[in-house]
Amino acid sequence: MAENEQSRPKGAFDHRLKRMREHGLKPEYRLEETEAQKNRYIDCGWGRLVFANTYQETDKLVEVLRNERPDRRDIAFYVRDPHVLVGTAPQELFLDPSHTFRLDLATYRAARDLRKGFTVRRLSSRNDAEAVNELYLSRGMVPVPPDFFWSQLDPRSITVLVAEEEETGAIVGTAMGVDHSRATNGADTGCSLWCLAVSPQARFAGIGEGLVRRLAEIFQAKGTPHLDLSVLHDNELAIGLYEKLGFERVPYFTVKRKNTINEALFAGPPMEDKLNPYATIIINEARRRGIQTEIVDAQGGFFRLSYGGRSVSCRESLSEFTSAVAMSICDDKATTRRIVQRAGVTVPDQILAGSGADLGAFLEKHGSVVVKPARGEQGKGIAIGLTTPEEIAAAVDVARTFSNDVLIEECVTGHDLRLVVIDYRVVAAALRKPAEVTGNGKATIENLIETQSRRRSAATGGESRIVIDDEVRRCLAGKGYDLQDILAEGETLAVRRTANLHTGGTIHDVTGETNHALIDAAIRAARAIEIPVTGIDLMVKDPRKPDYRFIEANERPGLANHEPQPTAERFVDFLFPLSVPQPVRTTLSRVGT
Repeated sequence: MAENEQSRPKGAFDHRLKRMREHGLKPEYRLEETEAQKNRYIDCGWGRLVFANTYQETDKLVEVLRNERPDRRDIAFYVRDPHVLVGTAPQELFLDPSHTFRLDLATYRAARDLRKGFTVRRLSSRNDAEAVNELYLSRGMVPVPPDFFWSQLDPRSITVLVAEEEETGAIVGTAMGVDHSRATNGADTGCSLWCLAVSPQARFAGIGEGLVRRLAEIFQAKGTPHLDLSVLHDNELAIGLYEKLGFERVPYFTVKRKNTINEALFAGPPMEDKLNPYATIIINEARRRGIQTEIVDAQGGFFRLSYGGRSVSCRESLSEFTSAVAMSICDDKATTRRIVQRAGVTVPDQILAGSGADLGAFLEKHGSVVVKPARGEQGKGIAIGLTTPEEIAAAVDVARTFSNDVLIEECVTGHDLRLVVIDYRVVAAALRKPAEVTGNGKATIENLIETQSRRRSAATGGESRIVIDDEVRRCLAGKGYDLQDILAEGETLAVRRTANLHTGGTIHDVTGETNHALIDAAIRAARAIEIPVTGIDLMVKDPRKPDYRFIEANERPGLANHEPQPTAERFVDFLFPLSVPQPVRTTLSRVGT
């Protein structure tokens, strides 16, 4: 790349040189200015973007990459001879398996059909910065210190965009653009896009495209010739988007330093066997610590972890440290309810279907009930908000296909709160919201559900889908809709009453704002069952208030989708305390006391 356009000063600089000669300035003045263009990099918060085309000496480029901070990810872009650079320090550096794509801004044309439902704007507040970090964490990216955006970022060199939902104000996407001319003192005249991230909870399509287009238009207005980006070679969805927008692949290379953040890129695929997200998140955390992993049965999520002479068998977050007795208690919802109630946990009123209890009196007392199998998981067979004996009888028949015993329970309204308890400490709390769709004034509710189901499935590795069943029809009918109705543009409609992730629900972290009474109830429930790892479900009016009703305990809680909380880290800490450095163990011990 010594002869390409990135490595030569252009445009304004050549014009200034001509003016200097016309005014009799000495040629040495140019030497001083070109020195300022050498060995350039820019701090982007998540790490440094190193302009490798400004480095004439390989040793200096290796040195700057060696100075990478442990919690950052530096990127050497436009590497002239990647084989030489990596060969200089093969134990420290690797060739990033990414392609570089370029958009010619001279020929780029803005889109006429603007997307609706969200707005793309510049980052403007600390709340924006915190939301951006949550997006980074949800996508496995390196977070940025919030103060960086206010004290270190030069807005003339770095542009940070966010996509904001117009109705809710939620930040559901972000992208960062770097002005190369300012970052390199004119040695490079282009610009680049980094850290494009869209929330898996986003309700509207086209957010990623909107962010890329807005960034392209900003730099196009500055007269910048092209916009570059680096994307993993196997990210087919992203590459498809970029090619749709007019990006073309160009032969430029990226080199990074080997670290724990980049491990998956140079260590190869984690495992040949494909595991579900709940097992994968644990396996990846274990491998990062050097814990040996053996896949016993990928389809069932069974694996074995070994470290320091200790071996533990697991099925996702269920390990051999959970006793068969505790698992049996969780499996039987009626038994769970009795045991936690004796421990002082508040529970809803409940009867057993077919037990001879007066169903009419129970229904009259509570007005609305829930029917659910006494055994089962993932929200299967549950019907909510039943108000007539006929509805209850039909729901009981469905529930009996999952369990012989069926429970009829008072319907407690509010929000579904999941608290993940590991080693009798709450490590994450999240509101689980039922599946919902947003109308566009054109598609039927059935089509909206199918589209949203595909989106949820893609965002969760196939774990979350919205199945159109009697519960969906009952939920719609209760609100005066059916599947063939067309939902008005911008109108949001919940299509299920249950908030289970497997039936299309979404998860929203509320760990930092959960009332201590709710945390205490979850821990008391876990101790009563004597289960060290569990997901405690409570129905609450507001997670910041102490009122609740216990719903159930899950012996195999899903640890994925709880970003930014370190659920997998705390699970592996529990299994292998000695895999955690001593200073960290000491800190965790103090927090727990």
